[in-house]
Amino acid sequence: MSKPKNKSRIYVCHTYYHVYVSFLKEFSLPKKEQGTATLVLSKLSTHFEKLKERVAKSGVFAEIYEYDEKRQTAYPELAKYTIESKNPLANMIRRIIMTKKFGRLCEQDIPVNFEDYQDIYVYCDIDPIGYYLNWKHIPYHAMEDGLNCLKNFNLARYDNRGFFSLKAFMSSKLNLIFVQDGYGKYCIDMEVNDLSVIQHPYSKYVEVKRQELVDRLTPEEKDLILRVFVRDLDTLKRQIRESLGQDKIMILTEPLCDLKTRERLFRDLITEYEKEGHIYIKPHPRDELDYKTLFAEYPQIDGTVPMEMLNFFDGFRVKKIVSVFTELDEIKFADEMIRLGPDFMDKYEPHEMHNQTEVISK
Repeated sequence: MSKPKNKSRIYVCHTYYHVYVSFLKEFSLPKKEQGTATLVLSKLSTHFEKLKERVAKSGVFAEIYEYDEKRQTAYPELAKYTIESKNPLANMIRRIIMTKKFGRLCEQDIPVNFEDYQDIYVYCDIDPIGYYLNWKHIPYHAMEDGLNCLKNFNLARYDNRGFFSLKAFMSSKLNLIFVQDGYGKYCIDMEVNDLSVIQHPYSKYVEVKRQELVDRLTPEEKDLILRVFVRDLDTLKRQIRESLGQDKIMILTEPLCDLKTRERLFRDLITEYEKEGHIYIKPHPRDELDYKTLFAEYPQIDGTVPMEMLNFFDGFRVKKIVSVFTELDEIKFADEMIRLGPDFMDKYEPHEMHNQTEVISK
């Protein structure tokens, strides 16, 4: 007989955006169910600074844990199983062994007993947590990593190009290897924002519109979210007040290419668009380029604030918002939205480095 699950929900988050969506999901529940969930902040790819303390103060989650999640490169004993040869069968055998060993090694860093929870939500199951849950045979719900992230780049198909159907079968049916984004055997389903934009439909994809979750928020809930995510809310409000009446161009940075090339890329964008209005920079939370020093003359929005939160400020408008790859579908404060797309990157790096969809189709 299986052990009774005495806790409600747990969210495993790898970015600030993941935490934001977790707040939206919690606020969509009946009041009596709120305040009982657990939040896990993985330190694998994001430095959350003091977010844990601010989330705790909000009272939206009953427990908050930090998770020292480690990539497979942290375990030297796995290196021999990642060597590629010209023998596909030998490669697959090594991958099967690595999948099991990696899941087992992850257990030492797991901060909670996932078997206690009725519902487990994992935003990026390609990370070690996905290997662990499938190794332990623990069912979970996968969550879209970023807004409409499967629209332009299907990471599961790219990482497993060549005999994808066979690899998906070995993962989803046999649990011999692990394929992310819904193809794990113990992945119940994968929540996405918009099914209509996905090029490769899959039976486990479940649509939950982010905007519908936002539309349910009360003014008090919006204010609470802002106070959790914005480290200096007064400064942000002042920046918005001072910008009223200006023609503003907001440029969204992203962790693209190497740092030197990245600086050149965003300087080029600023040169192109600053003749149209005042430039505002919104750094990506995982972008390590020092914009505060290198672009000190331009106002900057705190990189840790999900850009969708700028919709919460009445009267805030920008003439244009410009991104390279970031999806802009949920932006309501811009008169014009420009997503430059992969071809724009051709002048900064080789074409095949940013056109993975073409690689998959080949």
